[in-house]
Amino acid sequence: MTNDTESSSGGIDPSTPDEFGLVQAWWGDGKGKTTAALGMGFRAAGHGYRVHLLQFMKGGANSVEDARGEYAAIDALPTFTYETTGEYGWHGFADGSDDDQHAARAKAALARARDAADEGYHMLILDEVLYAANRGLVEPEAVREFVASKPDGLELVLTGGHRRPEYVADLADLVTHVEKERHPIEDGQGARKGTEY
Repeated sequence: MTNDTESSSGGIDPSTPDEFGLVQAWWGDGKGKTTAALGMGFRAAGHGYRVHLLQFMKGGANSVEDARGEYAAIDALPTFTYETTGEYGWHGFADGSDDDQHAARAKAALARARDAADEGYHMLILDEVLYAANRGLVEPEAVREFVASKPDGLELVLTGGHRRPEYVADLADLVTHVEKERHPIEDGQGARKGTEY
């Protein structure tokens, strides 16, 4: 295998993909929403398309987010970029900050998403934006307005939340419910390097 895009692809045309422009919403209590979105991002970047991952409520110093394997993989791809907007760790679990702090960061992230939508990306992944809206950190109606006003050719991927995002479900071309049947965390298994981060 080679990581040389020119030789492995037979010549990639990084022009705008004709069939991009759909809205995807991935929600549910099961593992794999972010993973699925990242997989699409890697696939699109492999074709030379510009992809940006904007993570709500994830990131920050001294957290597992600093050591995520996907960041190293993204850094190796010239057309895939990312940014995190969390203060410390994962909201609602180990971060120690309050909802007002998280709400301010989530609102700033949604404003950043509006800018990113106009920066020429082919795919924009808003990871955990649905969770942020479900938790009231951003207004669901603000997310809906963003989705409704996105550029036509931009593939928009929204993830997060354990409740169906009624506020955007009718605007989405693909709605996937990821349902948990069993998870090792219930037996005390912590997050594992290489599978969860």
